[in-house]
Amino acid sequence: MSDASEPGDTSDLQAFRGQVQDFLVANCARRGEVSMDEADDEVTTARRFQASLAGAGLAGITFPREFGGAGLSATHQEVFDDVSAPWHLPNLPLAISHGMCLPVLNQFGTDAQRSDFMPDNINGRTIWCQMFSEPGAGSDVAGLSTRAVRDGDRWVLNGQKVWTSGAHYCDYGIVVARTEPDVPKHQGLSMFIVDMADPAIEVRPLRQISGESGFNEVFFTDAHIPTDWLLGDLNQGWSLAVAMLMFERVSIGAGRGGLGGERVTQNLINLARQLDKAEDPRTRQDLADLWIRERIKGFIGRRIRDAVAAGRVPGPEGSIAKLNGALLARTIRDVSMELVGAAGQAWGPDGGDGERWSTFCLSAAGISIAGGTDEVQRNIIGERVLGLPREPNPFKDVAWEDVPRN
Repeated sequence: MSDASEPGDTSDLQAFRGQVQDFLVANCARRGEVSMDEADDEVTTARRFQASLAGAGLAGITFPREFGGAGLSATHQEVFDDVSAPWHLPNLPLAISHGMCLPVLNQFGTDAQRSDFMPDNINGRTIWCQMFSEPGAGSDVAGLSTRAVRDGDRWVLNGQKVWTSGAHYCDYGIVVARTEPDVPKHQGLSMFIVDMADPAIEVRPLRQISGESGFNEVFFTDAHIPTDWLLGDLNQGWSLAVAMLMFERVSIGAGRGGLGGERVTQNLINLARQLDKAEDPRTRQDLADLWIRERIKGFIGRRIRDAVAAGRVPGPEGSIAKLNGALLARTIRDVSMELVGAAGQAWGPDGGDGERWSTFCLSAAGISIAGGTDEVQRNIIGERVLGLPREPNPFKDVAWEDVPRN
């Protein structure tokens, strides 16, 4: 639970706004002034930037001071988001670490775990990943088969995860494993902290259609986990996993992560002007529609961030935000490809706008999968918002080990 302070008076917030502005001027570039491939090492840059942010008292704004945060209010976070919107923050490699793992550590970790892990996470000294999906358990996360077996004062972990973003550069991870196979699948899961430097953990990169390797397979072979690295209660991992997925959906749909997370419309407006297409009526209509959608996304995000800052796990509004973010990403894809035209199909050695936006285009479909597919989000919205009946499940009360699997 956060102990974030209440917002001060207007003069206090104005002073904070000035503090943020001064930091950004000294440490960041305006959006559109930095190319996507300018940084030689994004991870090193992100760590350095986060350390500077922490040194200025602007990291982990709403997290408790005793665990490395700034201990400020949700209003301060809103001010930071507002002031930083026109600026490029070079912290994308920290998106999962700070958008998913950090809130879960704060929400469900013991005081010892929060003291041990949160300060280094907030400062950027350590980066975290989350490991849910498996080859046989994608959208059906509760069907996972990675096993954790108690052996004295440790847990022994065996299994495989897939589509793990950033595992190749992360220091720690949060993994969900099966600890009780003879109960229904949702009831026998637990969540653990793991050290990614453990030689019993192997990370293999996955080559994407864009040529990049941001995702990984992760293999556990008798990996040993201290018993006090269990997050939450034993066999309560599904509740924590749902919370973490909600944080992921918020990060994708309402935060600055994901393809639609950094007010891309302004970049497209600049591109349209650069290509002398800004006066085309259809282009103007498309860009206006995108701007409206991004504003709606921002309002959803504000409501959710207020809930998180108040210590509440995001509810079904996280699914609304995530679905909206996925639809927005696809719209951005279509508008950008319309603008760049043939340059999005072939480009010269210098790359340029064509390469930049085609890479964006190839990645857009993944936003409809990460954090739960669009279909999963629509089911959640239907059941938890509209009150529609759940889909029938003949194996609802059947022990996981008795459920047919491929």
